[in-house]
Amino acid sequence: MNREALLQRAADDREFDLLVVGGGATGLGVAVEAASRGYDTLLLEQADFAQGTSSRSTKLIHGGVRYLKQGNVSLVLEALHERGLLIRNAPHLVHHLGFVVPLYDWWEGPFYGIGLKVYDMMAGRLGLGPSENLSPAETLERIPTIEPEGLRGGVIYYDGQFDDSRLAITLARTADDLGAIALNHLRVTEIEHTDGLARAVRALDTLTGREHLFRARVIVNATGVFTDSIRGLDEPASAPIVRPSQGVHIVLDRSFLPGDSAIMVPETDDGRVLFAVPWHDRVIVGTTDTPVPEATLEPRPLDEEIEFLLTHAVRYLTKDPTPEDVLSCFAGLRPLVSAGRGEDTAELSRDHTVLVSPSGLVTITGGKWTTYRRMGEDCVNQAAQVAGLERRPSRTEELRLHGWSDDLDPSDPQSVYGSDIGSLRALIRSRPELDELVHPDLPYKRCEVVWAVREEMARRVEDVLARRTRALLLDARASVEAAPVVARLMAEELGRDRAWVETELAAYSELAGGYLLG
Repeated sequence: MNREALLQRAADDREFDLLVVGGGATGLGVAVEAASRGYDTLLLEQADFAQGTSSRSTKLIHGGVRYLKQGNVSLVLEALHERGLLIRNAPHLVHHLGFVVPLYDWWEGPFYGIGLKVYDMMAGRLGLGPSENLSPAETLERIPTIEPEGLRGGVIYYDGQFDDSRLAITLARTADDLGAIALNHLRVTEIEHTDGLARAVRALDTLTGREHLFRARVIVNATGVFTDSIRGLDEPASAPIVRPSQGVHIVLDRSFLPGDSAIMVPETDDGRVLFAVPWHDRVIVGTTDTPVPEATLEPRPLDEEIEFLLTHAVRYLTKDPTPEDVLSCFAGLRPLVSAGRGEDTAELSRDHTVLVSPSGLVTITGGKWTTYRRMGEDCVNQAAQVAGLERRPSRTEELRLHGWSDDLDPSDPQSVYGSDIGSLRALIRSRPELDELVHPDLPYKRCEVVWAVREEMARRVEDVLARRTRALLLDARASVEAAPVVARLMAEELGRDRAWVETELAAYSELAGGYLLG
């Protein structure tokens, strides 16, 4: 994907069938869905692809055990179906993982054992494997660092794991393969109306300062926690529909969870599910559920959220983590759809909602990563009707995503590139120095920086270290130390000068500071 060439194509005097605002999971899913049906599609993202919520998840593609407990059977069925499709359509990015529920009370075995058997049954032919009861010894074999005192056994079940921002980039490239134009760093500042209908947007290129006008037969608002801001551009008097809820995760060294399975605690002190998940040779512990008054692009963990996660980690692990052990901490905001009542955010629905304003602006919000494809399908069905487009069936259930490959080892850091691995290796053959790591404590090679600029539209140091690679999440301090190497490589590719490098390094150092404790 060449940003400059795509921007030139988009800036031509043309009218798109669909213009999607938002480049996270939802917006990218809509763009892939629309482009796969042959609709002329443009997507605009205000920052970088998946820079907000969609790069800050618990890294799970799952049916949602907690939703089953809440009685939301339809959401669980939908999510389990989509989980199976995604593992089939993107096996280089999504794979199954065992989750152990440790049991410390006599009643938990039958209760969770039966519940997870129902979970298996609901997955049907797209299931990942049957759940099983474990003895205390078997539980300790799978989770060597689980607290053994009072342990009565466990239950193991299987769900999906993925790399969220890498899936987002893959969706952007899939949309590009299908003929759509997806552009980052273009912030929509105005919606223009013709005869009362939303038919164009003005967008600011935050990299150059230039303003652009883009026209479309229908505009889709897929901006997640920023949904109400875009609705306000269309209709200033529109009532808010999104209640942001903050979820925080901490990242620990792999020694805290050395086995091959994750831990799932069904109910914490605040009623949430807690996970400790092995990911990219680290351990992610999360998540919290804290209502926040407004949406920001860079939310910050609260002290009490970090304390909550550390307290629960100490409760279930024999190796007790301290703040000094936290390699990185990150926060993401969930776009929960409010019914206007005063319910706790932990109880608000994770279902998605599609709305059409009087001007024809189509808004889709809510949902979660697992159901992004179904969200895109539902949204495009509605958008096509609003725009009067020719009705065409969805193709995405069977659509293999860019880089599809089913013979890669998930433990290989470069497996996320799928079939593009050969092209990265060709880069190394042409420039052997690109085979070097950007930092000894990170698994990323210099060729990945060059690739991110040339093929994945990375334009900021943050784009590379936070989302094209996951360096910022795996070890925030190491990522700051790697930043000069990354900035130099990017400057060579983009033709930037020393002043650009210094500005980028200062900005990244400030950003990374928010991912460190103390």
